[in-house]
Amino acid sequence: MVGGQEVKMSGIQTFTPTALEVTERAVAKVQSLKAEEDNDDLKLRVYVTGGGCSGFQYGFSFEDNMAEDDTPVSRDGVTVLIDSLSFQYLAGSTVDYEEGLMGSRFIITNPNASTTCGCGASFSI
Repeated sequence: MVGGQEVKMSGIQTFTPTALEVTERAVAKVQSLKAEEDNDDLKLRVYVTGGGCSGFQYGFSFEDNMAEDDTPVSRDGVTVLIDSLSFQYLAGSTVDYEEGLMGSRFIITNPNASTTCGCGASFSI
């Protein structure tokens, strides 16, 4: 009973966190790059490396192949890859694509980051 009312549970419920959210703008950009390169196997790799003004920095690359320890995230015909070391830093993050005064770029919104630099390219936990 909770608060004087009976609560019925329907079996075991689990919560599986999203590895990575990919916005419509990021999907559209990857789709256009796949078409431009005429390569349907092209995948966006998102990774974390040491460095940057806040301790870690985000990296992006395009690859044809997936490594054995990669976690793939697919949306609308686009695959984003995360290596096993970067996964712990990126779990629950969002990949977006923006065009603005600072140029065009993929960006990460990371709920795990305690601080980020002014340009958003590096972070710390």
